[in-house]
Amino acid sequence: MKRILIIGLVLLLGACGLARTRSMDAQGADSFEGDVRAARTLTEEFWKQNFQQLGLTYRPITDFVPYSGKSGPNCGNQPAAPNNAFYCPAGHFIAYDQDWMESLWNEMGDGSVYVIIPHEFGHAVQAQLQTNFELNVQKELQADCYAGGTLSALVSSGALKAQSGDEDELLLSLDSAGDPTDDWLNPSAHGTAEQRQASFATGWRNGVGTC
Repeated sequence: MKRILIIGLVLLLGACGLARTRSMDAQGADSFEGDVRAARTLTEEFWKQNFQQLGLTYRPITDFVPYSGKSGPNCGNQPAAPNNAFYCPAGHFIAYDQDWMESLWNEMGDGSVYVIIPHEFGHAVQAQLQTNFELNVQKELQADCYAGGTLSALVSSGALKAQSGDEDELLLSLDSAGDPTDDWLNPSAHGTAEQRQASFATGWRNGVGTC
């Protein structure tokens, strides 16, 4: 079943990638900074509208913090880790290692940005909805599902457009972030690559309401 979902994701994306409908770059090429800005703005606008449809009020994050290596902001008593992006419920902000994320953008393409940032906003949504989980992996896989649903909605609305080749970028981003083993009881578990891809596919195919 998981394999079918992953294949289904590729078919649904078709020759699909994610890029801003119009680049801010003078040469017509996307920039890392532009993709990060677009991913944040469009994701928050999507959730604002989604909350309104549910009769709820979306609370925007308080900050969106780039950092390098170990220089990131603390979250409660926990220091920021290099090569990471995270949502901090204590301050309701998102932070990301910009050097790490830009290296992914250069190596894998802009699809990595459009997976990571919506995933972290998924955690911000979980906090606002006060969603409870028995296991960390459940929280992480739901955030992957939210990311897939968000991107699908943005493509359908025309806010993002599909381009050839980036289905591989999306799958590669999730593959590289997967756990090496299926250890659901590990308190830091995020899910295997296959599980993360399948959760993303569920959101992409059926929307955030099914997550």
